[in-house]
Amino acid sequence: MIYIHVPFCKSFCTYCDFYSEIAEEGMFSRYTDEVCEEIRRRRKEMDSQLHTLYFGGGTPSLLPLGDLTRILLTLDEVGMGGPYREFTLEVNPEDILEKGLPYLQSLRSLGVNRISMGVQSFNNTLLRWMNRRHDAEGARQAFRLIREAGFQNVSIDLIFGLSNLSGDVWQKTIDEAVALNPEHISCYQLTVDGDSVLAMRLENGEYEEASDEVCRRQYDILCEKLRVAGYHHYEISNFAKPGFEAVHNRGYWERRPYVGLGPAAHSFSGRGRSWNSAELDGYTHTEESLSVEDEKVETLMLALRTSDGVDAEFLQANCFPGSIEQLMAEGALIKTGRRYRIPEDHFFVSDEIIRQLV
Repeated sequence: MIYIHVPFCKSFCTYCDFYSEIAEEGMFSRYTDEVCEEIRRRRKEMDSQLHTLYFGGGTPSLLPLGDLTRILLTLDEVGMGGPYREFTLEVNPEDILEKGLPYLQSLRSLGVNRISMGVQSFNNTLLRWMNRRHDAEGARQAFRLIREAGFQNVSIDLIFGLSNLSGDVWQKTIDEAVALNPEHISCYQLTVDGDSVLAMRLENGEYEEASDEVCRRQYDILCEKLRVAGYHHYEISNFAKPGFEAVHNRGYWERRPYVGLGPAAHSFSGRGRSWNSAELDGYTHTEESLSVEDEKVETLMLALRTSDGVDAEFLQANCFPGSIEQLMAEGALIKTGRRYRIPEDHFFVSDEIIRQLV
């Protein structure tokens, strides 16, 4: 599993706290030089266990095709080239509209077989509030272009949990998403992070966070509508048509080793974590080991985020005495075969359930 962080944007979203830089001429080639050098330096860490490749960001669809090709050729040089079981590239609608069908066809020729598009909303007022560069019609047009290019595995991202998101607008947003018929939908609750514009607005009294009740109601609407539409709710924030669950992301929840390349990218070796510093030129790499206790807790937390749940014997051996029985009596935990899992109607409070267990 390989993740490559592309830290470029044309503008910053209101809510975003991920490391990114405003793209300027000359940055792309310098970035690509650094990533290619890192690939060669860290080639012994790479494992073809799942053989997935994921370009995230930032905005990977800003990366010129020539630089993308150079990175792929370097991966091939060290024995980690395609074809990949799953090769995902994150895109923004406005880049798809600007670059058009030839760009998408080039992505396919390079081996990209899964597109993840950041839509976030189909309401233009909210899109402007988020400082997104596309509008609702642009997202629909971009999706149609992706289909025209022949992509048959497409994911779209949505956001809920906004205090300025009404119930009617949220239901229409989900209906619009379902009408496009993507194979996968990721839906994340808005969080106020770090140095984001939204964090400053909250501090200045210009924004008020949505209550837990509002967020729960929006989440319940999402779950119900996507269930009726035939999507499998396989992880707290992720829904897929059967057979289209994200292979790469599922590897994270199963704690499979992966290598993260590029500024601010994180890696996992199986026994320890590492990360690159958040700077474009000369970024450094830092490592830390995980204790046995850390590994147990992380295994439980990640597994219980999924519909598969966690191995029953493992949970029984590593949880607080009596916690399983109490949660099962409350309907917050169920046992299916040899695994315990959190039922969908308790996914929204999964963090609290996990805290009670570990």
